[in-house]
Formats: sequence, structure tokens, C-alpha cells
Amino acid sequence: MEFNEKLQKLRKSKGLTQEELAEAIFVSRTAVSKWESGRGYPNIDSLKELSRYFSVTIDELICPDEIITAAENEKRALIGSYTALLCGVLDIFTALLLFLPVFGSGADAPTTASLFELTQPHLWIRIVYTVVIGLTVLNGICGVVISRLDRPIWNKHRLITGIALSIIGCVVFIVTRQPYAAIIYFAILLIKGFLIIKRGKS
Repeated sequence: MEFNEKLQKLRKSKGLTQEELAEAIFVSRTAVSKWESGRGYPNIDSLKELSRYFSVTIDELICPDEIITAAENEKRALIGSYTALLCGVLDIFTALLLFLPVFGSGADAPTTASLFELTQPHLWIRIVYTVVIGLTVLNGICGVVISRLDRPIWNKHRLITGIALSIIGCVVFIVTRQPYAAIIYFAILLIKGFLIIKRGKS
């Protein structure tokens, strides 16, 4: 008998709903539903809670092959969560572009200035800079929050959005001849790419 079938049998033998079982072992009802439908396995802590709650051994609850699969899934999810967290922090890091003197003021004033001190570029260009940086930072904040949740698909979408914003930032700063800002965005893009590739190989 597979783990999902055993879990359903144990739950029904106690006359519990999925929601009641979830509350008893401190997980979400969605998690219990996923386990019972065979779409995933609980992590080690949840397995211990289930074992304690139903007074069965972990070996009775889940076979060794399923334990290995569960451990691999947990490791993959953890790596994905850390990747999303680091990419989110990198996106938040772009907020420094609002304050660092990395923007050229133009031919008449070749010194660099922070975004808020710029006077030479047209107003709409400064607005575009602010919007690109603001969206990147907002995406980073969302990434940090989502990385703490058990939502792998949200992490994936957020990572794609982060890569897209980094590419857009690079293009915007290159086209408007702001090399320092472009280099920072490009460096962040490279680091993100490395982290995502490394996650894919794990």
C-alpha cells in the first residue's frame, strides 16, 4: 500500500476530515490533500508528527523508497527556496541605485550623481529609471516573502519576472548611456543566472 493510501486509511479510521488532521499536525489542509492525492510527500518533521499522532512507526507509514523520494523533494524545495531568497535580495539591492552617484550628468557636467540629483536627462528618462528600479525592488521584496512560503510555482514565476526586469534594466541603462548602472544590473543578472543554473543541476 502506498503512503497516500495509508494516510487516507489512518485518517478515516479516526473519523477526521483533512482539515482536522492538518490542524492536529500543524500543517495546511492543502498539504494533507496533496499527500493523500499522491502529489507529494510530507517533510521529515511532518512524518514524525503523523507517526506520533497515529501511534505508528515511520516505517509502517512510509516505505524506504518513498522516504528517499521525500528527502530528495525536500532538498529540491529547500534549494529552490534559497535561490528565490537570494535572487530577491539581489533585486532589493538595486535600491542602492537610487542613492549611489552612478549616473552621468551629461557632456556639460561629466561628474556622476545619484538619481535624485540628476538635472541633465529629460524628466521622462528619470521617471523610467525610477520605475525600473522600483519594480525590481518590489519584485525582490515579493521574492523574499514568497521564498518563506511553500509555493514553488510562485517562486518560479517571481524568478522569471526578476530575470526579465534585470534584462530590461540593462537595456534601459545601456540605451541611455549610463554604463555604471548598466554594469550593476548586468552583474546582478549574471549572479541570478548562475544561481538558477546551479539550482537546476541539484
